[in-house]
Amino acid sequence: MLEVFLTALRLGLTSFGGPVAHLSYFHDEYVKKKKWISEHAFADLVALCQFLPGPASSQVGMAIGLSRAGIFGAILSWIGFTLPSAIILILFGLGITRLNLDAHTSWLHALKVVAVAVVAQAVIGMGKKLCPDIKRASIAIISSAIVLFVHSPFIQIFVLVAAGIFGAFFLKTTTDLPHEPLHKGSRRIGAIFISLFFALLFLLPILRSIYPEQGLKMFDSFYRAGALVFGGGHVVLPLLQAEVVPTGQLTNDLFMAGYGLSNAIPGPLFAFSAYLGAVSSLSPTGVLGAVITLIAIFLPSFLLVVGVLPFWEKLRSISRVRQSMLGLNAAVVGILLAALYNPVWTSAIFSLKDFALAFFGFLLLQVWKMPSWGVVVVTVLVANFFTY
Repeated sequence: MLEVFLTALRLGLTSFGGPVAHLSYFHDEYVKKKKWISEHAFADLVALCQFLPGPASSQVGMAIGLSRAGIFGAILSWIGFTLPSAIILILFGLGITRLNLDAHTSWLHALKVVAVAVVAQAVIGMGKKLCPDIKRASIAIISSAIVLFVHSPFIQIFVLVAAGIFGAFFLKTTTDLPHEPLHKGSRRIGAIFISLFFALLFLLPILRSIYPEQGLKMFDSFYRAGALVFGGGHVVLPLLQAEVVPTGQLTNDLFMAGYGLSNAIPGPLFAFSAYLGAVSSLSPTGVLGAVITLIAIFLPSFLLVVGVLPFWEKLRSISRVRQSMLGLNAAVVGILLAALYNPVWTSAIFSLKDFALAFFGFLLLQVWKMPSWGVVVVTVLVANFFTY
């Protein structure tokens, strides 16, 4: 069990580059080096976690920990992979709240501009992979337009459901999902965890209305964000912004500065939630706020991984499920495209100089293949060198 934690911790310290890159690190460590899981079983887990809401790379790590050492193995795998980025973001949050932001506008704005380049690269990369034909490209474009023009906290859920239904009936898979038997636990335990997932999803909003404590409100908001977002860290951005900025918990400048930094460090982008809890202007804040938001946003993923794995053997054999995954993934690209414009672009690009810096960062990522942490460092240095 200690080996599960230490292996995940090493990955949490070295896995730069976002969810797709994380899966490459996982494959190298868990499949090639440790041989804890076969090629086919790893691909099977990736397919499942792409279908579930939440951060796919973290869920794959939890599933491997579950297979290796049971439920506690899943917990230790999550802690090891998430701890380094969470600590960095909490310390950054505690420090930035004590700074005079007016005196540091250049590098703070540069962090927001870098976010434009990172999300743009994610849109292009995911679009090429998940929208290779006219039908799926159309789903992405329509989804993006709906999210941008319809202002509702539930619009993303509607878009994902509609895309999943469309995919189930009008999209065809060209190959079967990869498969190999994997230790998944009992269906009875799985049913309990799935029930707990839905119970918290529906009961937390009721509890916060009865007991309007800020800590409970934070837990509900971040639990809902983790439970209802497909596509990982970039897609959860607009959901989190809608929860914390309009409510006065922090300014949009603070929000985007933290998001920019979260792209420069290893580990899951969902660890950004720890920063939001740490910098919140409403108590609980600091370390306690960070712990609440961090646990809340990852808890749905943990419950779903432990709950769904025992049933995956049957689920993956249903052709309609495989087809709906194609529609869901295309809609994720559309939601990410909408997020690229608002709030990422609209809060960062105000001049030709902003555009030039974002384009420079994009070239570093896309053409020179520089890791995202390096792009953040270089662009911030360039911005300050030219008295940005």
